[in-house]
Amino acid sequence: MRIVRIAVTTIIALLVLAAGYIYVSDWLSAPAFNKTGIVARAAHYDVRIRRDNFGVPHILGKTDADTAFGLGFAHSEDDFATIQTVVLATRGQLAARDGAKAAPGDYLVHAFRIWETLGAHYAELPEDVRHIVEAYADGVNLYAAKHPGKRARELAPVTGQDVVAGFMFKTPFFYGLDRILKDLTKKSKKAEPENGSNGLAVAPSRSADGATRLLINSHQPYEGPVAWYEAVVQSGEGWHMAGGLFPGSPFVLLGFNEHLGWASTVNNPDLADIYKLLINPTNDNQYKLDGKWLDFEVKDAAIRVKLFGPLKWTFHRKVLFSAHGPVFKSEKGVFAVRYAGIGEFRQVQQYYRLNKAATQGEWLEAMRLLALPSINYIYADEKGGIGYVYNGKFPVRAPGPDWKELLPGINSNLIWHAYRPFEQVPQIWNPKSGFVFSSNNTPFQATAPEDNLKPVNFPADMGIQMNMTNRAVRALETYGQDTSITADEFRVYKYDLTYAANSTVAQEIAQIEKVNAGKDADLQQAQALLAAWDRRTDQHNRSAALAVLMEMRVSDTRRSSKPLGSLVALREAIANLKKHFGRLDPEWGEVNRFVRGKINAPIDGGPDIYRDVTAKLQSDGTLKAVHGDTLVMFVTWDKNGKLSADSIHQFGAATLDKNSPHYADQTPLFLAMKTKSVLFTEDELKGHIEADYQPGDR
Repeated sequence: MRIVRIAVTTIIALLVLAAGYIYVSDWLSAPAFNKTGIVARAAHYDVRIRRDNFGVPHILGKTDADTAFGLGFAHSEDDFATIQTVVLATRGQLAARDGAKAAPGDYLVHAFRIWETLGAHYAELPEDVRHIVEAYADGVNLYAAKHPGKRARELAPVTGQDVVAGFMFKTPFFYGLDRILKDLTKKSKKAEPENGSNGLAVAPSRSADGATRLLINSHQPYEGPVAWYEAVVQSGEGWHMAGGLFPGSPFVLLGFNEHLGWASTVNNPDLADIYKLLINPTNDNQYKLDGKWLDFEVKDAAIRVKLFGPLKWTFHRKVLFSAHGPVFKSEKGVFAVRYAGIGEFRQVQQYYRLNKAATQGEWLEAMRLLALPSINYIYADEKGGIGYVYNGKFPVRAPGPDWKELLPGINSNLIWHAYRPFEQVPQIWNPKSGFVFSSNNTPFQATAPEDNLKPVNFPADMGIQMNMTNRAVRALETYGQDTSITADEFRVYKYDLTYAANSTVAQEIAQIEKVNAGKDADLQQAQALLAAWDRRTDQHNRSAALAVLMEMRVSDTRRSSKPLGSLVALREAIANLKKHFGRLDPEWGEVNRFVRGKINAPIDGGPDIYRDVTAKLQSDGTLKAVHGDTLVMFVTWDKNGKLSADSIHQFGAATLDKNSPHYADQTPLFLAMKTKSVLFTEDELKGHIEADYQPGDR
């Protein structure tokens, strides 16, 4: 027994020593953060941050770079934790902080060759663009240096390359590349929420007062790396914009300047191709192409993963590449992926040029860069011009195969290498009907019928979507039916709460009405409630809860391997409402809730409603809003070209600080479907400044 005790003690001691060695090695390898150097570098920038009454930062710099520096600092004040997460994820280092759950994302950074591409091409970006991204990084670093307690030990100083890499890594996900990769590597398809956004422009010819109006209404998560942050940027070099940014972005991604503005919505063309590879049965490191066995290019992905407590370990995984692109192995086989934007690094350049554009011509010149692989754009300007661009880097594909299906990987003629020019991208400019819109729908119904694009004019291999969302149908039933839209009507239509008569939920209800309820009293009552429903989602509605809960379950499982039928989904909704509310007809606002800090309030709207609210079912039977309407902006140039704008954010400028007065100060207005003024000019801002300081002063 004494020998056993000695052996056990020895093993425990060795394990403790090993753990101590791993911890000390990790501690010693933590990146240096030279506060003195960072502060000295920051001293070269000339910028002020003014916070208005809602805490929205107005950044005023001598140069564009000065302004970008101030923006980096101001955004860090409000959301440093998310910016830090974005940087670590983009570097493929998030698993070192967050553990194994983050490892797949770290692997994708290697598979997409983000840092290899940057190492080869960063210097090719124009000098003015590099100055901007590096200045923004300096602003983030100054905040991190002054607040070491908020900085993860894994975070090395942020660089301009980190900023560029963030755009490179994120942009393909907006057309669903992440979903495609998950489908490849998982046994069954997982249900995921549908993306949604609204954008709409009305020309003077369709406005009752001759004004040009732009609705900016992108739907994003309320929190996280793609949640909107509002800012106004201004410099002595002519950069002056207001709008929304994501954490880690030096540029306004949607918004307006004095002369023009744009909204963005997600589109879903076929921009990625999957190839089934034929593997050599005697050498699994080879695949067949054009009759020859070729070796995979193999790289090592060193992924550092937090195990438990302070302990971390570096795992090594092979990353394979074929002539097609990155290769992924799963139980389904071996596949290569080629996607729009592969190897692209100029996204920041295009956004900067869009921000600085003062005319439609300059804006279009920026769009011709075709660095952004997807996203719809709704454009409007001070001269009454409006436009719609179903943007995409559309591959030039060989004729023959159905490019939406799985492709054989054995023929190199199916590997595309070029993109269609911008002139071939679907777009509509200044239609006679005087309006354009996008609600994640087909570009072939983006304005009045007489002005719409025709499918016959676009090759099938472009994979252009053909769907109509409920929001798109309602846009045509509201804005599209009114040929003389007043300022008030423009806002009323935006906050539309109705499902169309031919919507998916209406079709589900039609199926339910055909079911023989027999002696099932609950089903009889449910049928009666649904039959009487006016298809609205106002918070006092007593049929909406039953209908929306049913459709949510159907929608949640639509892409899964076991989709639910409407009757099964309805019975689940009945059970939920009876258990938690004691009735089938609670007011919609009792179920549909908006929660932020101490606020727990009813909210109007629902999924795929123009006032979009996507929610998660909670253990108490309620729905908690987590996605949808976030930053909303109404932009107007009157008949004389004078600019005015209103906006609202679902929370407030302080996206993380619960102790800030701006943590939820915009929420009451948001819930009431009201807005605040955008204080765009110096005259408008005067008298509304809550704080005025230089980065690092506080």
